[in-house]
Amino acid sequence: MQRLAKREKPVSDNQLRHIAIIMDGNNRWAKQRGLAGVAGHKAGVERIRDAMTACEEIGAEVLTVFAFSSENWRRPPLEVEALMSLFQLYLKNEAKALKKKGVRLRVIGNRTRFSKGIQHAIDAAEELTKEGKMTLVIAADYGGRWDIAEAAKKVAQDVKEGRINAADVDEDLLDKYTSMADLPPLDLLVRTGGEVRISNFLLWQSAYAEFFFSDKLWPDFDGAELKRAAAAFHERQRRFGMTGDQIEAGATHA
Repeated sequence: MQRLAKREKPVSDNQLRHIAIIMDGNNRWAKQRGLAGVAGHKAGVERIRDAMTACEEIGAEVLTVFAFSSENWRRPPLEVEALMSLFQLYLKNEAKALKKKGVRLRVIGNRTRFSKGIQHAIDAAEELTKEGKMTLVIAADYGGRWDIAEAAKKVAQDVKEGRINAADVDEDLLDKYTSMADLPPLDLLVRTGGEVRISNFLLWQSAYAEFFFSDKLWPDFDGAELKRAAAAFHERQRRFGMTGDQIEAGATHA
């Protein structure tokens, strides 16, 4: 999806508009309790609701969650099948609730590998919730490298067909072709489960995001923990390549 205007954020802006979460630890949570892995994933669905409520209270406009990566197809077939069933069930069951709460649902990623049933459920949920003011983005069969490659292919096609000139291709133009170009830039990236990597998630969008790593497994990550991440975000100085003195001088003269 393209956007006509250039996305910019003042360097002094510490407003938290867009939060993304890598929901890690479902399988470990289930294993600790002697349960099948799918039980952890089911428990994790409940935490999405908690996160949405916390975002509303914080004032964040967008919550993006990493539900299924491009690499997750490599997991055991039975687990993948269970995840697909849970995803389809979530889409069907949550769409009306999201609409009632004024939340717009977006799904980003490569939809072509999903079953026709899941693709239909995605389309139906997006259509039903399209008027929502707050946005929940579900990244499914998504990878950051895939996102950038898809953007590059679209740029190449537009250059080939004469809609843009190759000489005009720069960071700002490429950004307009990425999956979330129409949404506020990513401010805070949270990962649960104690791991400290971003696992091919929102590579382009994370360039100047703040990171927060929590030891809590995702099914134990509640709204209070997300608010703690938000509080840590607000304690940081976002410099966007400038010095701290420049930021402070800008704030003084704002």
